[in-house]
Amino acid sequence: MSDDTVTHRLSTEGVDLLTLAGVNDANLIELSRLTGAKISLRGDTLTMNGPVELVERAASLAQRMIDQAKQQMTLNADDVLRMSEDGGAGVARDDGVGAPGEMRIVLPGVRRIVQPKTPGQARYLQLINDHDIVIGIGPAGTGKTYLAVAMAVDALTRKRVRRIVLARPAVEAGESLGFLPGDMQAKVDPYLRPLYDALDDMMPPERVQRSLETRVIEIAPLAYMRGRTLSDAFVILDEAQNATSAQMKMFLTRLGVNSKAVITGDKTQIDLPSREQSGLLQVERILHGIEGIGFHYFNESDVIRHRLVREIIKAYAKDSGTE
Repeated sequence: MSDDTVTHRLSTEGVDLLTLAGVNDANLIELSRLTGAKISLRGDTLTMNGPVELVERAASLAQRMIDQAKQQMTLNADDVLRMSEDGGAGVARDDGVGAPGEMRIVLPGVRRIVQPKTPGQARYLQLINDHDIVIGIGPAGTGKTYLAVAMAVDALTRKRVRRIVLARPAVEAGESLGFLPGDMQAKVDPYLRPLYDALDDMMPPERVQRSLETRVIEIAPLAYMRGRTLSDAFVILDEAQNATSAQMKMFLTRLGVNSKAVITGDKTQIDLPSREQSGLLQVERILHGIEGIGFHYFNESDVIRHRLVREIIKAYAKDSGTE
């Protein structure tokens, strides 16, 4: 490495500086930690100082941070780490899929943009775009459900479908909820809360409430799908590892004309009495190779929660021998 010290400056004009720098300058501290360059932000200028090789790497990574901040995307230290790991935007790959940020979902009601943060997420969104049924399998925190809900909201906004149906199996994860007060809806709501949370993040509250009241958006336990035909709909089955084989067959055969289905699940978190009962494991065996059905597998590199979640997932996988 050369000992020559250089200084490189990038303009941050038009960028929200809090988004760029992060809380307590966490993003800039991470940029410095990853590259070894000295980083400072003054006014509309981001300055990098150090040996030329370090500064060149810092400048490339810093430009990506600036571009993301300009697009009104969230940016935190974990995002900076992921940017450094995926090798840079626009890097050619042999899978035909563009860089993570190339596919963007604009949510005008909440003035937000959702876009993939990893190459794996980009491939997942492309599969959903190109297939009528997509099955996303992977660990917690990889964006399986969140990105699917974003695609559903986008399809509804563009009038490509007339309704969204979100379903989950009502299976207890080691805790009994049977004695909760209230009617049947009140008892199953705890199982469905993550789906409400995703919607609340992507649509104005009043629009969510109105859509639920008019059944333009329906959130229900999987068992409620029996006997129905879902046409002109974007249908999402979440936590599919807890759907039995019979429930999975029932769900898949609900699909009507001009409908799209996304099935998400984590094979390491099956709460059924026996793993063999899982409909997710069955469809993984029998549906590969059918035209119009796409499978996508996430791994710990796609985790977009706290960076420690990735290490926790790896530790559990190693302990169970599935790594």
